[in-house]
Amino acid sequence: MNRDQIEGKWTEIKGRLRESYADLTDDEIEEAKGDREQMEGVLQQKTGNTKEEVRRTVDRILESV
Repeated sequence: MNRDQIEGKWTEIKGRLRESYADLTDDEIEEAKGDREQMEGVLQQKTGNTKEEVRRTVDRILESV
């Protein structure tokens, strides 16, 4: 999914992120604002998961929207 597609479905993606990462704040989610790499960085910092683990989770979320 490219940046335009992510931005277009951002509201739905935010909901999925909240479901998967309940401890994320709205500010942390909005910080990424449709930028996949930034979103993965925020998730990696917040969770302490590896880049690959975060990437798999983001892939799964993006495939479900």
